[in-house]
Amino acid sequence: MQGIRCRPPPDAPLTQTIGRVSIRQRVSFTMGKVINIDYYEVLQVSTNAEPETISRVYRLLAQRLHPDNQETGNETLFREITEAYHVLSDPERRAQYDVMHQQRRQDRWRLVSSGANSENDFEMEQITRLTVLEALYTKRRLEAASPGIFFRDLEGLTGRPREHLEFTIWYLIQKRLVTRDDNSRLLLTVEGAEFLEQSYRSNLHQKRLQGAKESS
Repeated sequence: MQGIRCRPPPDAPLTQTIGRVSIRQRVSFTMGKVINIDYYEVLQVSTNAEPETISRVYRLLAQRLHPDNQETGNETLFREITEAYHVLSDPERRAQYDVMHQQRRQDRWRLVSSGANSENDFEMEQITRLTVLEALYTKRRLEAASPGIFFRDLEGLTGRPREHLEFTIWYLIQKRLVTRDDNSRLLLTVEGAEFLEQSYRSNLHQKRLQGAKESS
C-alpha cells in the first residue's frame, strides 16, 4: 500500500499527535501515570522482542489497519499500533515504559494472589468461561460482520485480570469453543455456541427441579 508512514522522523517530539490522540495524553513518563494499554499486546509481540521484530510486525499491521485500506482498515486500531510503535521503537522511551509495564504486571499479580484466598477458584473459573462465551455469543449474534473481541476488551467485560483470563482463553481455545482471527481477536465457534446454549438449558432444568421441590 502506498503512502503509509511507518515511523516518524527521529527528532519527532513525544507530544506528536496521531489523529486527535496525543501520545502524551496516553503515556506520561514524567508524571508517572498508570498505563492503561499494553503496547506489547497491541503489537502482538513479546516483551523481549528485538527492534527488528517490532518494526516488521508494525509494518504488517499498519498495512492491514491503515484507514486507506478499504477491506481491513481500522482507524482506531491504526492509531493504537502507531502509538505503541512510537514508544517501543525508541530505546529510551521503551526503557522507561518497561519499568512501568513491569510494575503494572506485579500489581496485577498481587491482586490475583489476594483474590485467590477469598474465592472458590474452580467455581469462579467456570463462571468466567461462561461470561466470556456469553460476550462472544452476543457479539456474533448482534454484529455478524465483526464478531471478534480483543483480549484486552474482555478484561473490562468480565472484570477479571489478564493473568486469570489467560488460563480461561487457553482452555476455551483448546476445547475449540473459541478461536482467533487474523487480527488476534477472539471468535465464538459453533461448538462454543452449542456449549453455551446447552449450559443454559441445564441450568434452567435444575432451577425448575429446585422450584418443584420447594413448592411440594
